Amino acid sequence: MTGYEEQSIKEKIFYINKHLKRKINIMEVCGTHTMAIGKFGIRSLFNENINLISGPGCPVCVTPDIYIDYLYNLSKNSNVIIATYGDMIRIPGSSPEIRLERARAEGAQIKIVYSSMDALNIALNNKDKKVIFPGIGFETTTPATAVALKEAKKGNVNNFYVLSMHKIMEPIMRLLLEDDEISIDGFLCPGHVAAILGEKGFEFLKEYDALGAVTGFEMNEIVEGIYSIVKGINDGFRGVTNCYRNVVAYEGNIIAQSIIHEVFILRDDYWRGMGMVPQSGLKINSFYEDFDIENIYPMDYSIKNKKINSGCRCGEVLSGKIKPNECKLFKVLCNPSNPIGPCMVSSEGSCAAYYRYENL
Repeated sequence: MTGYEEQSIKEKIFYINKHLKRKINIMEVCGTHTMAIGKFGIRSLFNENINLISGPGCPVCVTPDIYIDYLYNLSKNSNVIIATYGDMIRIPGSSPEIRLERARAEGAQIKIVYSSMDALNIALNNKDKKVIFPGIGFETTTPATAVALKEAKKGNVNNFYVLSMHKIMEPIMRLLLEDDEISIDGFLCPGHVAAILGEKGFEFLKEYDALGAVTGFEMNEIVEGIYSIVKGINDGFRGVTNCYRNVVAYEGNIIAQSIIHEVFILRDDYWRGMGMVPQSGLKINSFYEDFDIENIYPMDYSIKNKKINSGCRCGEVLSGKIKPNECKLFKVLCNPSNPIGPCMVSSEGSCAAYYRYENL
C-alpha cells in the first residue's frame, strides 16, 4: 500500500467518524466481505455510528435443512456418489447427526470437488454410478454449474445430475429492506456477484431509498464502500455507487448472464432461518431436466422438518437481527471444532469470522 493510498484511507475514516451525525446500519451480503471486515479489523476503525451487520452472504450458511436431509438420504444409496464442495459436508440438517461428513464415515461415497467440472469428470469416470453435484452459490458460481450441464448435455452423459440450490441476491435483499426490525441504510454489495450482474443489478435499491456500494475485498476497497454510503447519506444520494470499476461494468458479464438464463428458471426457494423467499432460487429448466436429480428422486417440499432445538440462532444471524456473539452458544458450545450451526461451519460464515477475528 502506498503512502498516498494510506493517507486517502485515513482521510475517509476521518470523514466518516466526524461527519456522520446518526447511527446507520450497513449490511454486507457477501461471506468474503464478512471475513475481510474481521481480518482487517474494520469495525474498530469507526465510532459507534457505524453498525456493520453481516447478512445472508454465505451460500452454504443459507442452505436449509431440507436440502441437507435430502442429500444425506441420497448418499445412502450404493449407486450414488455425492460430489460436493468441502464446506457442505459439515453442515447439519434437521438434526446434528444428519451431515454428509457422518454419512461418509459410515461408508457413503462422498467426494470433495473444487468445481462443477470436477464433478462431471467423476461421472465420466464412474459410469455405473449416479453422480450428484449440489449446485450451490449465488450468481457468481451459477454460470459454472450451467456450463457443466451444457457439457453433460453435449456429451450425452447420462449419469450426471445436479441438485440446484443456487440462489439470487435481489429477492433476499428486498426482503431485508422491507423488515423494519433491521432498518438497513445501505449495503456493501459483493464485487464478484456484481461482476456478473453489473452495477445495474443493484439499482433496485433506489426503490427503497437505500444506498449500495459495489466493492472489492481489500481493506481500502471496503473502506471506500463505507465512505461512499456515508457520503451518499450526507449528500442526499440514493442508489448504487460502483467502487470496483476495474472489475465491474455497468452491464456486467453479458455472456455469463446469458448462460444462466439458458439453463435455469426462477422458482420460490427456502433460505435457512428465513423461510420461503419468492422467486429467489434457480431451477434447472425443461431442456436440461434429464440432469435434474429432483426429477429422479422427487423432494417433498411439504415436509415440516422436526428440527432439534439446539439453541443455535444462525437464522437470526443471517438476517442481521443479532450478531454472532449474542447467541448463547457462541464460543461456549459452538466453535470451529464443534460447529452447531452452518455460520460456524463455513469458511465464509459470520460466526466463524467473529470467532477468528473479533476480540469478544
